This record gives sequence, C-alpha cells and structure tokens, in this order.
Amino acid sequence: MKISIGLRLFVSVLLAILAVAASAVFVLRQNVLESFGDYAVQIELDRLEELSNDLARRYARHGSWDFVPLADKREWIARELARLQAARVEGALPAPVAPVQPVTPVAPLGAAIPVPPAPPAPPLPPLPPPSIGNGPEAQDASALQWRVTLFDADGLPVAGRPPGRLPLARRPIVVDGKTVGVLAVARTARPTDALAYAFLEQLGTSLWLIAAAGVLLSALVAMLLAAHFRRPIGRLAQGARALADGRFETRLAEERSDELGQLAGHFNLLAARLEGAEEARRQWVADTSHELRTPLAVLRAQLEALQDGVRSADPRHVAAMLRQVLALSKLIDELYALARADVGALDCRRLPCDLWQLALEEADAFAERLDGAGLVLERGAAPAQSTVLADPDRMRQVLRNLFENSLRYTSAPGRVVLSARLHDGRFELSLDDSAPGVPEAALARLGERFYRVDASRSRDGGGAGLGLALCARLLEAQGGQLRCAHSPLQGLRVTLSLAVAA
Repeated sequence: MKISIGLRLFVSVLLAILAVAASAVFVLRQNVLESFGDYAVQIELDRLEELSNDLARRYARHGSWDFVPLADKREWIARELARLQAARVEGALPAPVAPVQPVTPVAPLGAAIPVPPAPPAPPLPPLPPPSIGNGPEAQDASALQWRVTLFDADGLPVAGRPPGRLPLARRPIVVDGKTVGVLAVARTARPTDALAYAFLEQLGTSLWLIAAAGVLLSALVAMLLAAHFRRPIGRLAQGARALADGRFETRLAEERSDELGQLAGHFNLLAARLEGAEEARRQWVADTSHELRTPLAVLRAQLEALQDGVRSADPRHVAAMLRQVLALSKLIDELYALARADVGALDCRRLPCDLWQLALEEADAFAERLDGAGLVLERGAAPAQSTVLADPDRMRQVLRNLFENSLRYTSAPGRVVLSARLHDGRFELSLDDSAPGVPEAALARLGERFYRVDASRSRDGGGAGLGLALCARLLEAQGGQLRCAHSPLQGLRVTLSLAVAA
C-alpha cells in the first residue's frame, strides 16, 4: 500500500497537536482540582471574619474561653454563625467587607484591630446535627458551619468540629496584639469537586472546537510541508529515472540550503561521474578496437599477399608478420593487466628488492638501443638506501616501459638521465629525457589509457598509449605512485615513489 508524503505529514502533525492538547487539558484539570480547593478555603476564611471579630470581643470581655458552653460544643460554632447571619439580616451588624489582604492557611498571622465589645445576642433554637448518609441531605455535613473548629492559644480544641486528619486552614483571633485562639476550617477530601468538574465540563464543550481546529491546522501545515518537500523530491525522482535511462547529462538545480539541496549536489556529482565513466567506456572501446585493428590489418594484408603469390614466404616477410603478432600480443597483455588492476586482481608479490640495482640493470639492457638512437644515457649517484617492498618482475616491467617511452619519444641527439633520492621515508626514482617536451595541458593526462601527445612526442612507430597508464596501475597495486612533470632537460620527467623497506 502506497502512502503519500502529504498523508504521512498530516497524520504526524495531527497526532502531535492532539497530544499537546490532551496534555494541556490533563495539566489544566489537575491544576483546577488542586487549586480550587485552596481558593475556596480562602473565601471561607474571609467569611469567618464576623465570627472572628465577635469571638475577639467576647474573649476580651470575659478574659478567657469560659463563655463557650460545655454542652453541645460541636453545634456551638454553627449556632454562632447562624446568630450572626440573623443579626446581619435584621441590620444589627454591618455587611462584612473583604479583607485588605488574603489570609493564608498557615499558622497565626499578624495582629487584628481591637473591636469594642458588643452586647450578647439572644440565643437561637438548637440546630439539627449534620446529616450523614448517601442522599442529598448528606451534603450538609460539608457546609462551612460544620467544618469550623475553635482552638485556644495552646492549640486545644474549644468548640466546633473535632479535629481530624484533614488539612486545616487557620485564621488567628487576636486581642490586644496577642493571639488568643484560632479559627480553623477543615478541607474535605474533595471540597470543590462539584465546582471544579462543572468548570471542566464547560471547558470540555470547547474541546471539540479545539480538535476541529487541530485537524484543520494539521491539514494546512501538512499541505504546505508536503508541497515544500515534494517538489525537490519529485525532481530527484525524475533525475534518477533519467539516469536509469542512460541520460547522464541530467543535472538538478541546487537552489536549496538544506539536506535536500545537499542531496541535489550529490546527485549532480554522481551524474557527472557516471557521464565521465560512460565517456571513458566509449573511448576505451573505440581506442581498443582501433589499436587491435591496426596490427591485424597489417598482418592480414601480408598473409593475403603470400596467399596470392605477390610475396614469397621468405624470412624477411615472416619476420615482418612476427613483429605484428608480437605487437598484438603485447597490446593484449597490457590490456589484460590493466583490466585485472581495475578489479584489484593484479598479482603482485611484495618482496624486499633493491630498486636502484634493478634500474641499473634495465638501463644496461637499453644502453645499446639508446646509443643507436643517438641518445646518451647518464646514471646518477646511488642513494644511501634503495631497498623497497615490491614485486621485482612488475618493477622490471615498469622500468622497461619507462625506458621504452624515453627511447621512442626523445629526439636525437638527446640525453636520458637516471637518478634517485630518499625523501620523507620514500625512495624516489626519476627518469629525465630531453626535448621535445610535453604541453602543460597534456601533462596531467599522460597516465590515461590510449592518450598520446601526437603533436610533439609521436613517431611512426609509436605505441598504443598504454605504457604510462600500466605503470601507474602497477605502482598503485604495490603502494607506490607515478608522477609526471617537466624535466630540466626540456623533456619529460617521470618519477616513481615507493616506501623504503624497514
């Protein structure tokens, strides 16, 4: 099943928004349930201001809590609150005002202003005890008058609700700057559940609007993000299809600065390399077929001449055909060695060998041919150490190719100089020849297969252009390097470098 990027983004953004909304609602619910209780107790303590002032006046008049009746202490606070409420309704007492600053539900606070004593109010009829049960009347037990406790200065209960395990919010009773008692209101386990849940229910009606807004916002954000990402991804997909179809000239616009822009840059680099590899393959096939066709055409012409009786099979003609066969065999061997080097299957036995001594032996083998071509061979001083880890047979092959290259492309009269040195723990062997030189633009391409500088260093008997390429591959297979540079003799300097054996 194919799922588009737009749908994936929509689902991801929607889930993220819903998760944030659900977390916010959960945190809000917990804060409401926990904070509403404290807020309600503060309001209840403010409602006890009349009772606190009345008890302070009566304590100041009696000098103690002896005016509290010994019987019905639990109902006494409720009776006093009812009496004060009735007196306020009849106009005997002023309406309570809000305190200047809230009273915190902790230990006794600062002093209260003394109030002149007031005459006692007539007693009220007994109040019924708080209801206990499961019906609606059971809610009376949580009313304020049944949750108030009067403590003396020593913290002993005087009247009201017997103290229990529920937390108490306290309001001090102060007479002449001295705390003589405390009015405490007990919080029920969930004193504000009804109010809090009513608020949450009202808030819950908005959750559907929040959910709908989240869905719409998710769809909008997903559409914008999908359009933002799908365009470059679509171009990448089209470019990949073009490369698969063989159109290696395909390139993408690098107009973004994010990862997709970097991906477009890597795509262009890959396309350029594939294009270069395809061009190299085509050139390889064309050059190989051309180099193989030349000796085969000469050999075929000579064989047809012998067959037609135009030429006789004398040693001279046989030797000419043998030279073509040997040239063809040499070309095939070089191609085979290069192919094996490309796949890392070139056999090399790395043994300690004296590379300077090998170079001198090959120089002696070419001395007669160089002298016959009008070239003077010069040998430099032997280095302090010339032992390297290399395959002696492969190194002889490299040295032969280098001497053959100098012999073939150096004009007479000329010079060929063999020298060596130690540099940074490596043995460097250099072969310099005289003019003609190599143009600067062609210097970096001398290691390419079938490349020849036809304008200045070619002859009628030139090779196939594989010598330096094969030397470079043979040295790379043995951990060495081949470098080409301009020679002080106005020709070409070829330097091979190998690590000195420990």
